[in-house]
Amino acid sequence: MNTLLSFWNGMPHELQGLVITTAEIIGVMVAVILSVAFLTLAERKVIGWMQVRLGPNQIRIFGLPILKGWAQPFADVIKLLMKEIIVPANADKVVFLAAPLVALVPALSTWAVVPFSPDFVLADIDAGLLYILALTSLGVYGVILAGWAANSKYALLGAMRSAAQIVAYEIAMGFALVGVLMAAGSLNLTDIVRAQAGGVVHWNGLLQFPLMLIYFIAGIAETNRAPFDVAEGESEIASGFHVEYSGATFATLFALPEYANMILVATLASVLFLGGWLSPFEGLVSSTALLARPSFLWLFVKILWFLFCFLWIRATFPRYRYDQIMRLGWKVFIPLTLVWIGVECVMAWYNFGPFARL
Repeated sequence: MNTLLSFWNGMPHELQGLVITTAEIIGVMVAVILSVAFLTLAERKVIGWMQVRLGPNQIRIFGLPILKGWAQPFADVIKLLMKEIIVPANADKVVFLAAPLVALVPALSTWAVVPFSPDFVLADIDAGLLYILALTSLGVYGVILAGWAANSKYALLGAMRSAAQIVAYEIAMGFALVGVLMAAGSLNLTDIVRAQAGGVVHWNGLLQFPLMLIYFIAGIAETNRAPFDVAEGESEIASGFHVEYSGATFATLFALPEYANMILVATLASVLFLGGWLSPFEGLVSSTALLARPSFLWLFVKILWFLFCFLWIRATFPRYRYDQIMRLGWKVFIPLTLVWIGVECVMAWYNFGPFARL
């Protein structure tokens, strides 16, 4: 131990900072990947509970009887990694194999600017929200490349559906965030959280509830989740853009980016509208009380709530028709967000609501 400490103290400060940053990045990536794995288990268990069935309950960790089904995500990963990766004969092999990486890299890179607590964020940049919007928009290229490179009409149809859907709801999502930016006066996610300090009455989710609702529904559509999963309409286009993928390429194109983006949407909704790491008891109890202290645990609870809503909606609503999805995005959400931005302009002019604090 003393040898390691001596070696560490002898390293240049720049190299120490690089090692610490690398360790933090690896820690966040491992946490996201493990969260994706257990979210797949939670989805099957929650929906099973709603449909009065058990869900996964056989595969155990170390054979412990109290952990029935908990090893199911690891069994799924091992199964996918051991499967053969089949590339169709007429596919563009380079693009076919590169598409999963194009979809995966933006889904993981966005976590660099997410503030997990008052003291921990990988990159606290001033244009953090703009960075996230830019990277999440790149994810659609992986879907389009996957559908085109497979040289399959079903994959191409699924890719085109997904591209049109993501563009429609990306605009609504961006407009929904304009209200948050106007209230906080900053693109920095940490500053947006701090602008909501003072208790629940100051959270954007209460003051801008319509925008939070539009943002969350647009996030469901952005991640191709039910009832907006027409890009993977099994009864219509044979599983959509990833129909030709198998094994590890299927996992990196479909499972990992989709569930990682679900967690990201839930995290951003918590940060932007529910105060992030801020306590809901702030202002109700003494500022020195444990319940009033800002903590990652509050952010974690809020993320769990939004993820539960993801699963709840999937178990409740049937898949919409494609024209209904397009109508909702273009003719309902975009006009509503524009109207609400106008309302916020009036509130800002009269220093009302969240603008009274600026």
